[in-house]
Amino acid sequence: MQEAIRNRDFTFRLPVRGMFPGERAMQKTLNQLGEIIRQQVSQNEVESWERLTRVLTHEMMNATAPITSISQSLLSRPDVKGSALEDGILAIYETSRHLSDFVTSYRKMSELEEPVLNEVILRSMIEDVSRKYPQLSWKIDILSVVKVYADAGMLRQVLMNLAKNAVEAGAKNMVVEMADKEFDGLQYDIQKQIGLYIGNDGVPIPAENRQSLFVPFFTTKRTGSGIGLSLSRRMMIQQGGSLELSERPRNGCHVAFLLTIGIYNRK
Repeated sequence: MQEAIRNRDFTFRLPVRGMFPGERAMQKTLNQLGEIIRQQVSQNEVESWERLTRVLTHEMMNATAPITSISQSLLSRPDVKGSALEDGILAIYETSRHLSDFVTSYRKMSELEEPVLNEVILRSMIEDVSRKYPQLSWKIDILSVVKVYADAGMLRQVLMNLAKNAVEAGAKNMVVEMADKEFDGLQYDIQKQIGLYIGNDGVPIPAENRQSLFVPFFTTKRTGSGIGLSLSRRMMIQQGGSLELSERPRNGCHVAFLLTIGIYNRK
């Protein structure tokens, strides 16, 4: 536990079985404290990256907008068309435009709308997402009566991001099922939330990349933007839930995520 805290790893789980009542209560309290700290650290990280992204995108857009505009104007001049300058100006224009598109995608990190929470039938949504990724063989172990209190658009986007990542990692199978209340460090109030285990059999995530997985801009893909998982976590936090990487995938999965979301219990 001391080593985990020293390394800012609050996913530790202390054993509670086979102990005297007092010892068990203390271990449970420490586990709950670790979970509270982990949630707060995640929240602070999201807010810090949001502020940084807002500043960076503002400055970069201010720099690239005039370059794009001026180079586009130069390309339309008759004395530039067909000249030795055209290829160079075209390269400047395309580079600045791609950079502007790149920055625009990151603005999503700081411009998310407030979630609109409503009743969502969970299995129905997961089945809808599964139809968009027929290249995956889906195992969905969720009762049809389970309802969550969520922003349907945000939750669907999170599920699609996880499925897309699985496909890109070469996965053939996708598992979505209820997560145990205290499985793999995930703890939640079963009276208010449910936990989902979302796993796939794609290429495992290297140990050296696991700590950076939810950091904005971090990606191991050549064409990746590094925004998918960080944005997904932020969308879950905005809904009062969470999104974490599982330390011990199961059921034949090589990669798994743990997602919590509120239960719909309004009368």
